[in-house]
Amino acid sequence: MPSRGRTSLLSRYTLDMGQCVSRQRGEQALKAAAMDQALANRAKNEFLANMSHELRTPLNAIIGFSDLITGPKPMALEKIVEYAGLINGAGRHLLEIITDILDVAKIESGTFELDRDSHDLRELLIHAAALVEPRMLDKRQKLSVMLPQKLPRVIGDARRLKQVLINLLSNANKFTPQGGSITLAAVAVDAHTVAVSIRDTGCGMSAAGLQLALRPFGQVRGGHTRAHEGTGLGLPIAKALIELHGGKLHIDSFEGRGTTVAFTIPAEESQP
Repeated sequence: MPSRGRTSLLSRYTLDMGQCVSRQRGEQALKAAAMDQALANRAKNEFLANMSHELRTPLNAIIGFSDLITGPKPMALEKIVEYAGLINGAGRHLLEIITDILDVAKIESGTFELDRDSHDLRELLIHAAALVEPRMLDKRQKLSVMLPQKLPRVIGDARRLKQVLINLLSNANKFTPQGGSITLAAVAVDAHTVAVSIRDTGCGMSAAGLQLALRPFGQVRGGHTRAHEGTGLGLPIAKALIELHGGKLHIDSFEGRGTTVAFTIPAEESQP
């Protein structure tokens, strides 16, 4: 009897301990979920606050310069052409912001669709680099394009792949100081996969900052203390678009040492 009693007591103790551990794990999971939700809500609120500034800046330029053109004072043709160009630039910038917001909304709702076709990836890489290079030259940055003579073709949406490349190259340009360097490289990993990387010598990010930058509505250095303008949607959109193409995007970044963004994409031969 005493032995049976001890066994019963031990079983009850073990059961109580198991329930206690399960309860603690459940509480920890709830706390972690609540913290994640709080971070997501905070990032979204910061995004909305920053967005009013991002939208207002081009709108103010459009209204201001159009008021000058249509004002009562006569204006030289050269000035009208100059202001019209500024209005055009502000309008295009505004369209880019709105397009990014709509892209995120479609991605999050699962309604985003790709226009798939066969494309020369090497050609897409060269074209994207050529579009961003003038901005790099303005900052005296060195752009190195390291591509093999031949890369496998890919099946995908050319416009969206170019959007990914331009977003990533533009980020590298934005966060790399004057005189820094940016490297665009690509290689066929095997017959089924192509890897593309963009490396810069910019300011880099901490692990926490990187996690935030990859969230939709997240942005490093939130609020109005940011050193660089932008919606902060470029990285989340790029990551989502690569995943929609069946690839993966990975980022290595260290504060003060720069960032490397690498992604893989299936080659045409590996498509079902």
